[in-house]
Amino acid sequence: MKRLINRLLPKLYGTYLNMLSLFSKDMAANKAFHVFCTIRKGKVLPVQKEFLDTAKDKVHTIENHKIQSYRWQGSKETVLLVHGWESNVFRWRNLIKKLKEADFNIIAFDAPGHGYSSGKYLYVPLYEKALQSMIEIYEPKYLIGHSVGGMTIMYNQYLHPQSKVDKLVTIGAPSEFHELMTHYENLLGLNKRVLNGLEAYIKNRFGFTFKEFSTASFALKNTKKGILFHDSSDPITPYHNSVAVHKNWKGSQLVTTKGLGHSMHQDDVNDKIIRFLKS
Repeated sequence: MKRLINRLLPKLYGTYLNMLSLFSKDMAANKAFHVFCTIRKGKVLPVQKEFLDTAKDKVHTIENHKIQSYRWQGSKETVLLVHGWESNVFRWRNLIKKLKEADFNIIAFDAPGHGYSSGKYLYVPLYEKALQSMIEIYEPKYLIGHSVGGMTIMYNQYLHPQSKVDKLVTIGAPSEFHELMTHYENLLGLNKRVLNGLEAYIKNRFGFTFKEFSTASFALKNTKKGILFHDSSDPITPYHNSVAVHKNWKGSQLVTTKGLGHSMHQDDVNDKIIRFLKS
């Protein structure tokens, strides 16, 4: 019964938004945006608490959010970790172990609305502002992002091409915002009136349309060194996203895996990341 309810709820909410758009297209667009950005999980679980609490650094105020950062001290270059949607810094535990063994200085932070950070919504422009603040504070040489975190570091370097960041690593990262919107449209069963209103809302608020936000396009001007990890059968983010980014990113390598899924916590992936950072 619970599974049936979970399948029906998106369609019921989509019907509500479709009906609302008959009376107020702007109100329907506003609500559609906030539904899309609402975080439903990712807060710290009891099993994650000890690992995270022992590494807490500071709480930073960014865009009216309280953002928790973490530090694992090392003598080598600073690495900044950027987690994905409905996750938190705990997802990096396996890579952090490898980075510590290699004596890198490790910084991470919980995105708005995730882990110990405040908020209930997350969207890439907000995440990018939090990331840029962390870059200014901690001055990392390397950025590593998983999923939406990977999309965010690509967007950040597009906005700040002169930053002192030297290398980027993305893992299972999406590229095309319009593909995310198509999935959202199908999931809720949104009509074109709601979707057009939502695109106008995003264009007015952030300055780009669905198709204009593309990390594959952003990569054309990226002069940094990069490595993209993506599983060919990733069930969350289709493999072609990283293929498109790699095609446009002159300084990138694409590492294709098979059967590792979306999270990619495996030692083989983490060992390749360490070798790339050391090279």
